[in-house]
Amino acid sequence: MIRLLIADDHQLFRQGLKRLLSDYADMTVVAEAADVGEVMLAVRSQEIDVVILDLTMPGRDGVEMVAHVKAQKPLVKVLVLTMCGDESVVLRAVQAGANGYMLKRTPTKELIEAIREVQRGGSPMTAHIARLVVQSFQRTPGAQQAADELSKLSEREQQVLDLLSQGLIYKEIAEKLKISYESVHTYIRRIYEKLQVRTRTEAVAKFLQR
Repeated sequence: MIRLLIADDHQLFRQGLKRLLSDYADMTVVAEAADVGEVMLAVRSQEIDVVILDLTMPGRDGVEMVAHVKAQKPLVKVLVLTMCGDESVVLRAVQAGANGYMLKRTPTKELIEAIREVQRGGSPMTAHIARLVVQSFQRTPGAQQAADELSKLSEREQQVLDLLSQGLIYKEIAEKLKISYESVHTYIRRIYEKLQVRTRTEAVAKFLQR
């Protein structure tokens, strides 16, 4: 059971999302928050696995709130769900420790899978957000080093990483390559180990720097 905190200052949105999530047996909303104070109180007092966090709530800069949650409870996953797709905000949120970044226009099926993926340790992002993050990494030096590290990957691992770079989630990669979800998870773990990275965005960045 994934225990969720919905943090958004729009009551109707919170209620709608809570009703939506109640249809899924592996998820339960244990708390809601409408401002920064309520977010931090819930994080401290409740057993929470994933915070679904809007970045535009009153009381504190949204990115600072990501960092504050991670500082208080490092094991709690933060899935940003917001209207803001501005590059500078996206990059700051990722650097602050956001485990995933989705836009509110994301289709329901994709959002549900993103919640599950972030709980499993993945870094789900909409395709638009993933492109912004990748482009920012592409502007940094280290192409030769990235190429050397990528040469350590098997052919199948490179295929998985290629699909990751296109913004596909684990389930979609499994369907594309006709392998099990568990196999995708194993390949990605090996990719992280060989590239010496900890997140999807770092792995994709090295792939695109080659």
